[in-house]
Amino acid sequence: MKSYRQELWFQVPQRQGYINITPQVEDCLRQSGIREGLVLVNAMHITASVFINDDESGLHQDFDQWLEKLAPHEPVASYRHNVGEDNADGHLKRQIMGREVVVAVTEGQLDFGPWEQIFYGEFDGRRRKRALVKIIGE
Repeated sequence: MKSYRQELWFQVPQRQGYINITPQVEDCLRQSGIREGLVLVNAMHITASVFINDDESGLHQDFDQWLEKLAPHEPVASYRHNVGEDNADGHLKRQIMGREVVVAVTEGQLDFGPWEQIFYGEFDGRRRKRALVKIIGE
């Protein structure tokens, strides 16, 4: 069995945003040479997420509105975590959206269902962060 590891780096200019990282993960898969196996992609920061969904801007706006209702940024003082920082809501949003995804690799391709894409979700942006891609298989 072979394994491959690569870090993908991002800097979202706003506090919150989503990046379709499917092309970068597909590049990693090509570089790995693995034809059958699994791809793990996980956020390496506790206020960021990796998830699978549709790449549709209206849906991304719905995520923002829904997450803000569940874990509003303001008032910052309402969170116990916010001692010297203001990202408690980002920690909660990450819990909701998830830490990682695993995708099957079949015949050298990501084995997705219709419309599925991999996203990096950022909930405390404006600085450089990373996601890990780990691929195992034959």
